Amino acid sequence: MTLLPPRQIDILEIARREGRVDVEGLASLFEVTPQTIRKDLNELCELEKLHRVHGGAVFPSNTVNLAWQSRRGLASEAKLRIARATSEIIPDGSSLILNIGTTTEAVALELMRHRHLMVVTNNLKIAAILSEAPGIDVAISGGMVRKGDGGLLGAAAVDFVRQFKVDYAIIGASAIDESGTLLDFDYREVQVSKAILQQARQTILVADSMKFERRAPVRIAALGEIDIFVTNERPPDPICDLCRESKVRLVIAGASETESILP
Repeated sequence: MTLLPPRQIDILEIARREGRVDVEGLASLFEVTPQTIRKDLNELCELEKLHRVHGGAVFPSNTVNLAWQSRRGLASEAKLRIARATSEIIPDGSSLILNIGTTTEAVALELMRHRHLMVVTNNLKIAAILSEAPGIDVAISGGMVRKGDGGLLGAAAVDFVRQFKVDYAIIGASAIDESGTLLDFDYREVQVSKAILQQARQTILVADSMKFERRAPVRIAALGEIDIFVTNERPPDPICDLCRESKVRLVIAGASETESILP
């Protein structure tokens, strides 16, 4: 068993708690140079304690998802931009289904100014958000409540979703692999997400760029099955090519402007 230096133990604990660490932030925290932190991260990655990404590292989570509170804090600014761009796509008077996720919760907050919406969800948090909006009717599924994120799962949730045919489905995913497969961690959640996609005339994926750096074990769908993909940065070239080939509308909600790339 490899004994880690104290600073690397601390870095590993921060990554486990937050999901991701960045070089500049760690250098400031530990009062060392960025080069020293890069060396620490490289050594931790060689030991497969972390996965290296641009500007830092992420805690490996290929079988267990990050805690809801940690996920909520990850890429929060990116999620806000994605949510605003997505809300602009949804016209007043629409019907839609939103699934479980911190990005879909951000979308719900942006939808509160809409009027005459009918929203179906299996997310207690989204239902609580939108129930306060005067112009929105909310229908919520039954099912087993997953502690932490308020997700409603199981056969009851799937059966409930199948009673509707809506204009838009807005779903999140925990990971997107290099082939464009949308992935998640909980088989029960994925069953609901699949039902949601089947019950919508148009499907919208909302996912920040960090999802290209993560792995998850359960398949939701292929990116080519989605109509609109809203993200915060231009995806890797193979994903852009896939969007073009599959006629997926790619919406990039940048820091200064939103770019819509039509296939």
